[in-house]
Amino acid sequence: MANEATLKVKLDEAIDFTVADGAGIEKGTILELTDPRTAAANNGSGDVFAGIAAREKIADDGRTRLSGFRRGIFDLTKASGGAITTGQWVSTSGANLIKTATEAEIAAGKGVGIALEDAAVATSEVIEVLVGGC
Repeated sequence: MANEATLKVKLDEAIDFTVADGAGIEKGTILELTDPRTAAANNGSGDVFAGIAAREKIADDGRTRLSGFRRGIFDLTKASGGAITTGQWVSTSGANLIKTATEAEIAAGKGVGIALEDAAVATSEVIEVLVGGC
């Protein structure tokens, strides 16, 4: 995978999620949440945010637990398209990519965090995001 998040400031301990044994997930992957407290690598736009993988999960290694950070400051990669302004909530926009979150996404728990800097319309700009919000 590409565009993995980079931890800049750790604000909380990582928590465990259930993952599929067959899943291969890189450290820094944005995770989407399903029931019950199960995480997978995000792959869509506006996924329910679980966290950011704290370590690598190797496919078929027998492990079915993976720790993810729910709070911290991370470098995240913006998807092509609209700009992001400092202070705006962001959500997922494809695998390990973010965009400006809609009000509906925020209300549905799909917000990843708050942008700590602006991002122009340019593709693949990396910005700091306060994951988990205030």
